[in-house]
Amino acid sequence: MHSLPDFPCYLNGNYTPLCDAKISVMDRGFIFGDGVYEVVPVYGSRLFRFEQHMARLDRSLAELRIPNPHTHEAWHAIASKLIASRAEHTSADGTKASHNNQLVYIQVSRGVAMRDHAMLADMQPTVFAMANTMNLPSDAQRRLGVMCVTADDFRWEKAHIKSTSLLGAVFARQIGVDAGAVETVMFRDGFLSEAASSNVWLIKDGAVYGPPSDNLVLEGIRYGLIAELCQAQGIPFQLRRISRDEVRTADELLLSSATKEVLAITSLDGRPVGNGQPGPVYQKLYAAYVATKESL
Repeated sequence: MHSLPDFPCYLNGNYTPLCDAKISVMDRGFIFGDGVYEVVPVYGSRLFRFEQHMARLDRSLAELRIPNPHTHEAWHAIASKLIASRAEHTSADGTKASHNNQLVYIQVSRGVAMRDHAMLADMQPTVFAMANTMNLPSDAQRRLGVMCVTADDFRWEKAHIKSTSLLGAVFARQIGVDAGAVETVMFRDGFLSEAASSNVWLIKDGAVYGPPSDNLVLEGIRYGLIAELCQAQGIPFQLRRISRDEVRTADELLLSSATKEVLAITSLDGRPVGNGQPGPVYQKLYAAYVATKESL
């Protein structure tokens, strides 16, 4: 049995140790996965692209017809308090460590009601947030790239909602875990969609390509950031359908997410990507990403 840490979290207006936080067993987030979430990176105690994360939270909540329980300013205040509390937290055994690089996790479910599939009106959302240490890729992964495997995308067709209903993503990620891979790159009807918990980018002849931003892909916050970095670096950028064959013959493949930032895929299904080393476009984009977060 895993014990939970005692650092502070936010639950329905109160700050309480995570190990003491409780919700009703009739919460629809627990019963149905009826809720949404966001994960905001924190560098040097500063929130990264916070407004973009809030805009996506707004979109996800609107899709589920759940009213946003807080303004962006209120969310920022909650996140800032959690960041400060986590950085200064002393654990039960007396150890204390500064956590400048963190992740703020936000979750909003529809709330508590007797079990019924229908979306009941005038419910009080359950609001939860916590800050935790962010584990970034290792130096070896940066230097050598990572191994991934492929699978068919068997998830539902509303992947653009950052929903807490993540069983499909859990199964997809486990395919990679079972193969000793960092991620599972998925295809729907022969075209690239995304990875289990990352977006995927293809590089060919010096240009960056990504799947269209539609209902089949969760538009990661790095979608906009990758486009901005490509423009700043003079790298051609385009969103379009990408076939499985194009992925197989790519010069480079990249993952992007809050925790992976930008990361090179150098092996896919046991075969090298390009020359099997992180390529020049990755090097440019990662350097630009680092400069962006250091400029906060």
